Amino acid sequence: MTTHEAPCPTSTSAAESAASLLNFVKSLIKGIASWVQSTADLWAAAALYDALRGLSDAELHKQGFSRDTLVRDVLQSGAHIARG
Repeated sequence: MTTHEAPCPTSTSAAESAASLLNFVKSLIKGIASWVQSTADLWAAAALYDALRGLSDAELHKQGFSRDTLVRDVLQSGAHIARG
């Protein structure tokens, strides 16, 4: 009669599993942080657009914007404004 020994996890495989889990958690945190930053940038752009859309064409021009391209310009500059 033969007996089969159940494989016993070694400390190396446990360490590898822990490292893998840690890497997954770090990656998840980085992804969430990136999403939060992107959301903050878009909120900043929306606030800037709200402030600028009521200005006259002459006032927009003084600020360096054109009504025709206001949304695009705000989205491009909003990310820089949000980050300082």
